[in-house]
Amino acid sequence: MAVTLNASTTAGLVQTADTSGVLALQTAGTTAVSISASQVVTFTNAIAGGTTVQVFTSGSGTYTTPANCKAIWVRMVGGGAGGGGTGTGTSGGNGGTGGSSTFGSLTAGGGTGGSGSGAGAGGAGGTSSGGDLNLQGGTGGGNNGVNSSQNNGGNGGNSVFGGGAGIVATGGNGGTAGATNTGGGGAGAGTITTTGGGAGGGSGGYCEKLINSPAATYSYAVGAAGSAGAAGTSGLNGGAGGSGVMIITEYYV
Repeated sequence: MAVTLNASTTAGLVQTADTSGVLALQTAGTTAVSISASQVVTFTNAIAGGTTVQVFTSGSGTYTTPANCKAIWVRMVGGGAGGGGTGTGTSGGNGGTGGSSTFGSLTAGGGTGGSGSGAGAGGAGGTSSGGDLNLQGGTGGGNNGVNSSQNNGGNGGNSVFGGGAGIVATGGNGGTAGATNTGGGGAGAGTITTTGGGAGGGSGGYCEKLINSPAATYSYAVGAAGSAGAAGTSGLNGGAGGSGVMIITEYYV
């Protein structure tokens, strides 16, 4: 059924509405404008969605895609590694490797532990795979060998979210831990002996992926922190790594 609009003496276009509530335009002048129902296009809920976010800070399990969710953006970092301990000679223990964060086929690897006392490199950052973006974690700082009677411990590597522990000053200080849920590496212990300080642990790698038309469920795990390198004889413990994290943004249309 056609809808006839009255002519208007007002210059320009104005909005009006028929009894069904459909908005139309009428022109100024003496000629009536007729618009048929077939010429009216209705945009219903064209952008009706929004987002929700789920953050997983530990553990493992099954992720269930929410109803009416059309895409998910997965971001995650693996666990940071521990820093090396110190002890007489080279008896300080190496830091533990961080755990990998996984989501289905995606992996953000954990960092490698820093070496114990004695000259040695910092732990390597974790590697990632399967994502649209796969970044290796930051490398921990190396210990400085035996340069004097006091030696610093190496810093922990930073992840995409930072969190690596800072250099441990000399004076018999144990290593500090990487920040929780950043995947940062732990620092190596300092020393007041002629033994070199411990090296820092590497951070967790980073992985992100946008998944369109996601599956109903995915298995997941959040990378655990790597353990601190143990103290050797007359030595000190390194710092533990920072645990990983997983952030899932859910999009609805």
